[in-house]
Amino acid sequence: MAKAMECQKCGRVVESVGELTVKVTCSYCTFRLVGFPEESTTTYKSTGRPPGWHWMNEFVDKDGNVFHKGKEVPKLKGTLSPTKVKRKKIKRRTKEQILIDRHNEKKAVLRKAVKKQKDFLNHNFPDS
Repeated sequence: MAKAMECQKCGRVVESVGELTVKVTCSYCTFRLVGFPEESTTTYKSTGRPPGWHWMNEFVDKDGNVFHKGKEVPKLKGTLSPTKVKRKKIKRRTKEQILIDRHNEKKAVLRKAVKKQKDFLNHNFPDS
């Protein structure tokens, strides 16, 4: 059965302490003694190379470094001109265009259902 004890530094009650425990220090006092862990400030740092450069058969950066499939080839440094990368322009649809497209799809499904009903009423059955 666990018991509760007071912290030896500040007097806070610490729950679920073992039976053989003599003194206890609460988590607040422990953090005060040790210090809070510093937050890591790892942020993304751009290399200046285009996305997917390491998948290219041959890539030359602006400093003249030559890479074959992402591996640097120091023998060829400065012998080739920098690789020009064409960026694909992504066409984004507006919310209005998305709604219009969805409306047109629903209309097409409705037309198909109406045609199916007309064919049924006119006894035009598909070959089955």
